[in-house]
Formats: sequence, C-alpha cells, structure tokens
Amino acid sequence: MSFSLEIIRVSLGERSYPIEIGSGNLADVGRFLSTLGGADHVALITDSNVEPLFAAAVGASFAEFDVEVDLLVVEAGEPSKSAAVADSLWQKMLELGADRKTIVAALGGGVIGDLAGFIAATYARGLRFLQIPTTLLAQVDSSVGGKVGINLPGAKNMVGAFWQPLGVLIDTEVLSRLPRREFISGLAEVVKYGVILDADFFAYLESHVAELNARQPEALRHVIARSCRLKADVVEADERETSGGRAVLNYGHTFAHALETVSGYGELLHGEAVSIGMMCAARLAERMGRIDADFVRRQQSLLESLGLPTKLPAADADELLEVMSRDKKSESGRLRFVLPTRLGQVELVGDVDEDDARAALST
Repeated sequence: MSFSLEIIRVSLGERSYPIEIGSGNLADVGRFLSTLGGADHVALITDSNVEPLFAAAVGASFAEFDVEVDLLVVEAGEPSKSAAVADSLWQKMLELGADRKTIVAALGGGVIGDLAGFIAATYARGLRFLQIPTTLLAQVDSSVGGKVGINLPGAKNMVGAFWQPLGVLIDTEVLSRLPRREFISGLAEVVKYGVILDADFFAYLESHVAELNARQPEALRHVIARSCRLKADVVEADERETSGGRAVLNYGHTFAHALETVSGYGELLHGEAVSIGMMCAARLAERMGRIDADFVRRQQSLLESLGLPTKLPAADADELLEVMSRDKKSESGRLRFVLPTRLGQVELVGDVDEDDARAALST
C-alpha cells in the first residue's frame, strides 16, 4: 500500500524514534513495525470504545507480517488509568506468556497510551512499546515524549516512568470517527503549543478556526505535525525534566490536574480541564503583571471559538489549592506554575502567593 507520509524524528540518541503521520496508514501498522525491527508477539492494549472500530484492522496488519497478536481490552475512560487495572494487565501478560521480546502496542487515546506505556515500562523490567494514538489529544501530545503512568485517587499521573516508544503511528483519518467532544478536547493541547512556543502557530490557529472545526484534513495534518515537532524539540532538550525546560509543556496543567482530581476522574475530559486551566494560568499571570489583558482576551477567544470551555465549574477553592500543593511541580508544598511572559513564551514561576492563585480561580 502507498501512503503520503510525513516523518518527524525525535532525536534522543539510542532512544530516538520516528513519528509517522499519514492518512489511511493505520491498516499498514504491520509494515511500520517491521521498519522498527519487527516482532514475533504483540500485546495490543486498547479500550472498549476503540476496540470495535480499529482493533481488527490493526491486528490483521500485524498478522500480515507473521506477528502473533493478543488483544487486551480495558474499559474506556480515565478510571482505567489505575493501579487495579495495571495489576490486571500484568496478570494477563503473565498468562499470555509475554516475555522480553514481546512488544506492547497502545491503540487508543491518552489514557490507553499512558496505561499501556506503564505496563511496557514495568513488565519484565521493560518491554518495547508502540504508540498508535486514535484521538487528537493523543496524536498531538501524550503519545510523544515517553511519559507513561497511572493515577492515584488523590493525584493524577503521580506513579509512572519515562519510557520512550519505538515509534508513533498517526493516521488522521481515524479522527473522523472521534466523537465531537473528544475531538474538541484535543484542540486544547494544540492551542497550548501556540501559547507556550510559537506565536505564529497561534495566529495560524486563529485564522483557521473554521477548517479545524470542520476537521479539514490539510489543516489537521498541519497542526498535528507542527504540534509533534514542537513537543519533540522540547523533549530532545529536556527528556526527563532535569533542566526545567520540559516544564513549559505543563502550561495550564497544574490547575487542570487539580480540577480533574477534585471533580472525579472522567467528569471533565483532559483537554477541557487544560482549557480551563490555561485561562486560570493566564488570569494569574495578568494579576502578577506578567502579561496584559489582550493576551487573556486572545487566548479565551480562540479557545471558545474552537468550542472549548473556559469557565471554572463549581469547585471548592481550598480543595483545589490543596491538590495543587501536591502537584509534581510544587516544592515543599509551595505553589509553582508555568506562566506566560508573552505569546509564544512561558516560564516556570516559583513561590506563587496563595491569594493570587485563589484569585485566578474566580471567573
């Protein structure tokens, strides 16, 4: 089969890998794996929503290259990113006879990518891992960079690892099957890249709202490729968050993770929480004199034009602040946030006054 493919390379020495972006290439994933060294056995992890849509085609493509495939299906939704579900998957892997040559393939959105990646990172002290993201959010963000993990009841993504994939295969055609709310959720991470790294990209998004809302293939391919390249650049410079450079990717996420935790995982989609969190971060930055009101207005206008929420749901501010104090970016319980200095540039700001953070929670 022949596809028009774009390859983005994540350069991390011996952990380097390609991101293949195409249209219709999901059914050619067996060929993609063969270019990465192939395998005899794949544990294909997916969820109950994705399995009836794409699992058969992916499994058949692997089989064309003489790969034995075992399908492991978990319930769709954020609650599956848990220690209990991880334990059940470890047990199934053991029953299937998975060994050090088995490859774990994640077919689904961010929850599946994080969960399957965590299984790959921990089972038999580490298995090779393939990302096949089927949501916009996973395609532009969570499938790239090697962050994998599960949630604790009181803190999102608190247990995990850095575990880079062998490769990432992105098929833009699958987005036509994505429920509208899920698609819109993914656009929040796209907007984030413009805010934190690329003012010109932000302007492109502002001028292509109609095309994005209509899921126009050319516009989608452009924003996916640009988002992946921007994230790859950050990951290459700070793979394991040792220099602080990778922290910029968490713009809006301190507020977002607290919202997700307090509201109960699954009430807000991750991108919805990030959209609201970016507005909280922008208001905080304005209150601290780092940006002006026009920045806040432009960000809010773009998010709302894409159908994303910007208003904080009913939540207890004290509870949100308590959860934020346990965020991985906090130090000794003191709040730290990624905040903008101008469009296209953000930085990690420490020791933020609690009253300022509380005020940012008011809409």
